Amino acid sequence: MNRRQFLQTSAVTAASLAALGSTFGPYVAYAQDRKPYRVGLIGSGWYGKSDLFRLIQVAPVEVVSICDVDKKMLQGAADMTAQRQKSKKTPRLYGDYREMLKEKDLDLCLVGSPDHWHALHMIAAVEAGCDVYCQKPISTDVREGESMVAAARKQKKVVQIGTQRKSTPHLIDAKKQIVESGMLGKIGHVELCCYFHMRANGNPPEEKVPEFLDYEMWSGPAPLRPYDGLPHKRWWRTFFEYGNGIPGDMCVHMFDTARWMLNLGWPSRISSEGGIRVDKTGKSNISDSQVATFEYPEFDVVWTHRTWGTPPDPDYPWALFIYGEKGTLKASTMRADFIPDGGGKPVHFECLFEREKFPEDVGEPDIELNAAPATRLHMKNWLEAVEKRTKPVADVEQGHISTSSCILANLSMQNGGRPINVDPQTGQVKGVFFQPMLARPYRGDWKHPAGSGGEWKPWTWDGKKA
Repeated sequence: MNRRQFLQTSAVTAASLAALGSTFGPYVAYAQDRKPYRVGLIGSGWYGKSDLFRLIQVAPVEVVSICDVDKKMLQGAADMTAQRQKSKKTPRLYGDYREMLKEKDLDLCLVGSPDHWHALHMIAAVEAGCDVYCQKPISTDVREGESMVAAARKQKKVVQIGTQRKSTPHLIDAKKQIVESGMLGKIGHVELCCYFHMRANGNPPEEKVPEFLDYEMWSGPAPLRPYDGLPHKRWWRTFFEYGNGIPGDMCVHMFDTARWMLNLGWPSRISSEGGIRVDKTGKSNISDSQVATFEYPEFDVVWTHRTWGTPPDPDYPWALFIYGEKGTLKASTMRADFIPDGGGKPVHFECLFEREKFPEDVGEPDIELNAAPATRLHMKNWLEAVEKRTKPVADVEQGHISTSSCILANLSMQNGGRPINVDPQTGQVKGVFFQPMLARPYRGDWKHPAGSGGEWKPWTWDGKKA
């Protein structure tokens, strides 16, 4: 970056933070004088700890409980939390979230468990009296998402979803300066993409479950796969049994960001095609190639992912592109660029890092330094909504729209690209064909929050187009 670019970026960041101060400043001033929130964490893996530590950085909290089915991971999270929090106390430890929530002594609960647990954990937390911060995607089926929204409303609890792009400073700036100002002109098309080589694959042998892991509890309502290594070391993401593939992991972020920037609700029609086109070895059953189209009245929003090959734009391997008659906005977690059509001055936005302000970030294992400032602002927004009893920027209903749209794209792909029509006012799927697939059957004695599960089954790919 040259000096002029640096000064322009600094000015943009300063403007962004000034605008954010009007939103978050009053809460921060009030929070320093309040009694600490009592906090619990369910799921102490990578992002569960990351979310918890960002919360500790921005608000007066006392982490009193942590729950995880991996005793080693649980103890490690407890030790790190004791070092981080002001009281230096070690939280109580649990292997069953129901036992933790039974105490009914928490104000806030963070849900950082794998995707197939989000619905049961979030619903149980609000029923135990907690306001909740839940990681995305909110659910692994549509009916779970509907039940989560209903539970939050019934219990009158504030539920923030971890789609923190809405709290990313340079994206807030891009939205204000480019989209809301009209610099794009009439928008005619939106593209979303991810070209990261992130699809775990392989053929690890089956082995004995280690004593420190409660694998039965880890699987919970999902199918119990033969144990072939620690699933929570990101291995679970490669199976539809536990998540929603790359669309549920990565598209949900960019689709949610596009909807936020352009004030979009439910799409009216969703279709998708894809499969395992290149990397056909190994146990993974999620797609390595997929295109999904979310149709709106004025334009389509189109998602593409490949977990192989190279990205068409190396600067934007995971991104969104908004095409207007007057120019194009490119946006990612690392930067954003407005390219005017037919001349004019381009505008560049750079990611904000806060290494100097929060030096403890630098030595934190596996931290995403570019995302930490956004998560801190996301936490502040959540707590401001908790104080005011209002909806946060990533309210659970918005998380449901973004998550379920990605789930429906997968259902379309798994049924040969058959389009799914949606009522854009209610989000209800039209027609009878897909109705049995909107809720997965739960395993054993676990009860689906919407009642009995449907006809979902793990997708298999035979190398042919369905």
